[in-house]
Amino acid sequence: MSDEVQPGDVRVRLDLSYDGSDFSGWAKQAGGRRTVQGEIEDALRTVTRSKDVTYELTVAGRTDAGVHARGQVAHVDLPEGLWEEHREKLLKRLAGRLPKDVRVWSLREAPVGFNARFSAIWRRYAYRVTDNPGGVDPLLRGHVLWHDWPLDVDAMNEAAARLLGEHDFAAYCKRRDGATTIRTLQELSLVRGDDGIITATVRADAFCHNMVRSLIGALLFVGDGHRGPDWPGKVLTVGVRDSAVHVVRPHGLTLEEVGYPADELLAARNKEARNRRSLPAAGCC
Repeated sequence: MSDEVQPGDVRVRLDLSYDGSDFSGWAKQAGGRRTVQGEIEDALRTVTRSKDVTYELTVAGRTDAGVHARGQVAHVDLPEGLWEEHREKLLKRLAGRLPKDVRVWSLREAPVGFNARFSAIWRRYAYRVTDNPGGVDPLLRGHVLWHDWPLDVDAMNEAAARLLGEHDFAAYCKRRDGATTIRTLQELSLVRGDDGIITATVRADAFCHNMVRSLIGALLFVGDGHRGPDWPGKVLTVGVRDSAVHVVRPHGLTLEEVGYPADELLAARNKEARNRRSLPAAGCC
């Protein structure tokens, strides 16, 4: 995959959000399943009167079925003439064409070297859960998980602190052929709000498949007393899936924000993000 925009094209950055409840994830799929990418590409084709031409989106984070996004970022390469013709009214036209559970908030020319996926230096997710014995507020039921055991947030934060840093998160990821599971977990913290909802903030340079939901599953086991605060770290060290680590349901998860470096650092970041990572050898120095 190249960051070079083809001659005659313009790279456009899209900032968007969506309610993932009725989507089969971000990425287009065979069989006519409804996806966020499919809806936006269809709308873009319609409002630009491009007929059978599909301008494909590249996204910062490919969310799973049922996962929401408040601060998703994507890019698309459009012919210069088409961009100049439609740029002033494209945002409003997309608003009129897109379904109400997905919105594009801004469209602008991306700086040289920008790639929505490979330029990102971190992604920040939030997972929301409540242990209210009465359940979840009906108005929030599509965005908050109900856990039917009381949760000790201090114990969960103690456990979370032991997972920070660069590690092989194989124990918390669904493996994919040829993909590394080494990630740098920059933040993992939990706060109980005045409404009783516990919000976990999870930020990393990148995430492997099911990583956030698996981490939350492990922390919930600590919070409700089924495991001690040292258990998630021990699972991480062993490096294999533990049957006690449950992948929690997707509806509590929201992609909140994606971070990018300064424009002059984009090219270096793109190259770095494509390198396959390995951990430093043990026993040195």
